[in-house]
Amino acid sequence: MTAVPARAEVVVIGGGVMGTSIACHLARAGVPDVVLVERDELASGSTARAAGGVRAQFSDELNIQLGARSLEAFARFEEETGHDIGLQRVGYLFLLSTPGEVEAFEAGVRLQNALGVPSRMTDPAEARRLAPLITTDGLLAAAFSPDDGHCTPEAVVHGYAAAARRHGATIVRHCEVTGIDRRGDDITAVVTRRGRIATSTVVCAAGAWSRAVGAMAAVDLPVQPLRRQIAVTEPIPGLPPDLPMTIDFTSSLYFHTEGPGLLVGMSDPDEEPGFATDTHDRWIPRLYEAMERRAPTLLDVRRTGGWAGLYEITPDHNALIGEAAHVSRFLYATGFSGHGFLQGPAVGEVVRDLYLGQDPFVDIAPLRAERFAADAPRPEVNLV
Repeated sequence: MTAVPARAEVVVIGGGVMGTSIACHLARAGVPDVVLVERDELASGSTARAAGGVRAQFSDELNIQLGARSLEAFARFEEETGHDIGLQRVGYLFLLSTPGEVEAFEAGVRLQNALGVPSRMTDPAEARRLAPLITTDGLLAAAFSPDDGHCTPEAVVHGYAAAARRHGATIVRHCEVTGIDRRGDDITAVVTRRGRIATSTVVCAAGAWSRAVGAMAAVDLPVQPLRRQIAVTEPIPGLPPDLPMTIDFTSSLYFHTEGPGLLVGMSDPDEEPGFATDTHDRWIPRLYEAMERRAPTLLDVRRTGGWAGLYEITPDHNALIGEAAHVSRFLYATGFSGHGFLQGPAVGEVVRDLYLGQDPFVDIAPLRAERFAADAPRPEVNLV
């Protein structure tokens, strides 16, 4: 078991995609004594339970830029780290059933195209050609981007962790953080169950647990956990190898290939915030109702497994990225509301630059946590 260092230049809290990406980018930049602490195994939290989608199809300019930058990094990932992440760039297909949805996605596609994303609107016939499992009854249009797709979240985490170690970072697993010491507004140490790490800089990348970490440093991070469930099906003969990640926007039903079968999920409006990650069948009737309406062939496919994980929700369903205003050198990257995995590579770059005092490739000032106190939320529409 890795020993807990007595001191660190930077302590990153959280061993999911966000924490390992940040640690890797810091170490690659030559920052000495980067220490990542994870209370369990790497990728044991929300990252391991993600659906694995990667995309740049968003309604918010910052999310488009973060998604597109991350797609570029995912494409280079195996070459740069030696880890195969199972990247399948089969596209994302949003199915739209109301005039309001069509109008919103048309505006989104215009913005995406202006930022270099090759998304486009399609008609129902092309949508069914791309995703033969769907029915077009009641479908008005769809939005598709061929550069999007999906990959394996755990592989990304372990690739970043290995690269971080190669560049000198220390990763300490099974090391729960219990406190953050300060002297006035200055951080002096991170306290863990396995020892104290003297440091002047903390990066909170603790996902759904970030509010508690922020509170240790008197920083308010308005994040709450929300359970989301995923089902996996038996093998389905004849699945197209290029089946896109398909989302029925009205119901939030989505699916993509998972081995010889499908990974299927959707939101549950009856789910209450909390840290529960056990699975239950209360959401299944609503899932079947959505399937009957948009993908009825799936009703005959047997579920063979599944899991539950936690979204980290903010009031406007957009991320918190920045540095605390009143505590010196407390940085944070959290609250991604379901799109953290896909933005992990770009956010690692951004946090590296914030630490180094450099301008990131995109201005993330609008994503600072203080936006809520200033009544300046930044809502994202294209949620899954």
